[in-house]
Amino acid sequence: MQRRQFLTAAAGLGALTAAAARAEGALPRAEDDIRAARAWNADRRHLPTKFGDIAYVERGAGAVALFLHGFPLNGFQWRGAFDRLSRDRRCIAPDSMGLGFTRVAAGQGVAPSDQADMLAAFLDALGVASVDLVANDSGGAVAQIFVTRFPDRVRTLLLTNCDVEPDSPPPALQPVLALARAGTYPDEWLVPWFNDPGAARSPKGLGGLCFSDPSQPTDAAIAMYLGPLVASPASKALVNAYTLGLDPNPLAGIEAALRRCEVPTRIVWGMADDIFAKESPDYLDRVLPNAKGVRRLPTAKLFWPEEYPDVVAEEARKLWGV
Repeated sequence: MQRRQFLTAAAGLGALTAAAARAEGALPRAEDDIRAARAWNADRRHLPTKFGDIAYVERGAGAVALFLHGFPLNGFQWRGAFDRLSRDRRCIAPDSMGLGFTRVAAGQGVAPSDQADMLAAFLDALGVASVDLVANDSGGAVAQIFVTRFPDRVRTLLLTNCDVEPDSPPPALQPVLALARAGTYPDEWLVPWFNDPGAARSPKGLGGLCFSDPSQPTDAAIAMYLGPLVASPASKALVNAYTLGLDPNPLAGIEAALRRCEVPTRIVWGMADDIFAKESPDYLDRVLPNAKGVRRLPTAKLFWPEEYPDVVAEEARKLWGV
């Protein structure tokens, strides 16, 4: 194919992808995200626990919905879902230890198992007994550990593209793991993306790898996600530690416990995701005894909940019965 034909075809594909994204929900717009980031920063609180001071944002009232973000994101991933669901739930999005704005206690581990225990302490400190759990990416691994460890604390579970026992860590993560073992992952990948949002949105950047639309993530989102991770040698070390907590498989042996899990669970999967296996949603649907089926989004990639918040809201309300 000649170069002009290739560019024309690529542009057409990009337009189709963008149109599909708009059909599924409202893409974050650059000017809106600037305001959203300011509001999110203004609303952020820190809750002291033995694990550290956990950064979180909450909006709404009533029964609690707890939102667990992906890697290397933070709770800002769920801003669109909050806009839609805070009238139905008290929506809370904590930043995982090692990511976002959480201040991790000295010597504290940041592997998924540690994150699950942190969430229990976090909810205890808030006086919250049980939650509707919504999760994406590595947050989905934490959610599976949490629901098997604390089943009485989860009313419902909404899982999006994430680790599952047969696909954790996924093969696509191996280059990141190799850099983290060398202690260079933030400097080699995150710093260049933070300094050049265009590179972050390139086909080999965070956007091209994990988002459907070429306009995503916005400059404001990139600053929110990567800024705290590259701010200091200590924050970079925590990012490397978080990465290394994903290998060996943090979900090894969890299937038996998942098969005993009676929590109503809905699975929504972006089928254009090149990180996690396309068989994984069917695995979860088969293993979880109270699964409510799978919804597939043909053009969506890993971080689709940020691009398609209307889908998150629609599926959550159905699962919650509101």
